[in-house]
Amino acid sequence: MSGTEFPWLSGILLFPLIAALLIPFLPDQHSKTLRWYALGVGLADFALMLLGFGQNFDFSNPALQMAEQVTWIPQLGIHWSLAVDGVSVPLILLTGVINTLAIVAAWKVETKPRLFYFLMLVLYSAQIGVFAAQDLILFFCMWELELIPVYLLISIWGGPKRLYAATKFILYTALASIFILVGGLALAFYGDNFTFDIAELGLKNYPIGLEILAYAAFLIAFGVKLPLFPLHTWLPDAHSEANAPVSMILAGVLLKMGGYALIRLNLELLPSAHIYFAPVLVILGIVNIIYGALTAFGQEHLKRRLACSSISHMGFVVLGIASFTEIGLNGAVLQMLSHGLIAAVLFFLTGVTYERTHTLDMPKLGGLAQAMPKTFALFTAGAFASLALPGMSGFVGELTVFLGIANSDVYTASFKAVVIFLAAVGLVLTPIYLLSMLRRVFYGANSNSGIVVEDYLGDLKPREVLVAACLLLPVIGMGLYPKLVTQTYDVTTVQVASNVREVLPLVVQQRQPLYARAFTAPKLPTPEPQALLGITH
Repeated sequence: MSGTEFPWLSGILLFPLIAALLIPFLPDQHSKTLRWYALGVGLADFALMLLGFGQNFDFSNPALQMAEQVTWIPQLGIHWSLAVDGVSVPLILLTGVINTLAIVAAWKVETKPRLFYFLMLVLYSAQIGVFAAQDLILFFCMWELELIPVYLLISIWGGPKRLYAATKFILYTALASIFILVGGLALAFYGDNFTFDIAELGLKNYPIGLEILAYAAFLIAFGVKLPLFPLHTWLPDAHSEANAPVSMILAGVLLKMGGYALIRLNLELLPSAHIYFAPVLVILGIVNIIYGALTAFGQEHLKRRLACSSISHMGFVVLGIASFTEIGLNGAVLQMLSHGLIAAVLFFLTGVTYERTHTLDMPKLGGLAQAMPKTFALFTAGAFASLALPGMSGFVGELTVFLGIANSDVYTASFKAVVIFLAAVGLVLTPIYLLSMLRRVFYGANSNSGIVVEDYLGDLKPREVLVAACLLLPVIGMGLYPKLVTQTYDVTTVQVASNVREVLPLVVQQRQPLYARAFTAPKLPTPEPQALLGITH
């Protein structure tokens, strides 16, 4: 790790938090000052990210960079330790984009605006902390800090069942977080070198039993946030009750914390245990894809259908992580970035629709395309990106995961054939429920006699068009030229995949009888079609 003269990461992380603490001292004239203040903080922090990473981060270096470490609690060996690599940098930038646009989307919030923008900025800092922390206790603190604002944002500004949804969210995520602490303490206390530094933990030689127990603990904690079946049931409730800005952050960033943590801790820190769990992850990923798609069919509430769609799409992230290939892991990261933008724009436009119609029940909607043509056009673009239309990022992300699984020389041909077939079933189901959603909301005649479309529906305002455009343009850019994004992290994912494959032959050989139906005999890696994405070694 290398240091920098200016503490860029600490500045990026702490700036929104410090700015949030100043909110009680601001004048409040019809919330206008607070809105512009929060937006200014979001834009300034995003500019700080671009400046800091542009000047100090080398995208051709797979190692952790811009490292900062200060002794925080010396009695417990806890450090304020921050660093980033090719995987965390694009996710931090995604955090900056979505949180800033969520502040713009929340322009009309008038209930307790001081508290609302305070929580938004604290949440902003906590998310950055998760992606930058290199001390396990600091990572845990940031993971926990993120829960409090989300709980309050849902329970105060949510829908009619907001207290139920917020309570379910906090119970699931807070109880699951205990497993991070348990697994981390087990790893920290093992051996003579007591440490919470993630890089140093990775250098320890753990017995396989301890690795498996720690991996299982982390998988439960991160599986709730991802979310993995059967730990997913909090998500539809949270989305259905949260307002649009909170749903944008929830789907755009918070779910990605689970995928990132699986790569950072499970895959990098515990590679031997990952080999044991990989077939399980593949099965869970397939279940997520198909179950999420089938569940989406049964949802009559617009946001619940999109929430179930998110469960399905995050299954591809799990498949990529379990593929043992560089291109598969690249696909997992690309799918996280892609889904973050697509889900954010869809939930934002859903919030716009609710503001105009005062309902998200699809049987009560219909025929909105004529009254809201801009909303219809942008919503359709977002839905097409979500169903993996070629030329958009969703297609590239899911295709890359398919290539990763198909070109894996670790699994048997029959196992891969079943996995690819079942994942393809999910791909077929996705356009059906998304196109059905578009038809029921925007086409045909309005089916609710209580809504007279021409009376009070208005189309998107310039502010709302700006938010949607800022989310959709990167989706199209990534779809047409994926190297624009993949070149920022490909050297890191290549190294991570290589490190796992180094321990693969011995572990697979030892456990071949148990997993003979899934794993093939270990052999040398085969060439992979990385040129499709411009991925280089």
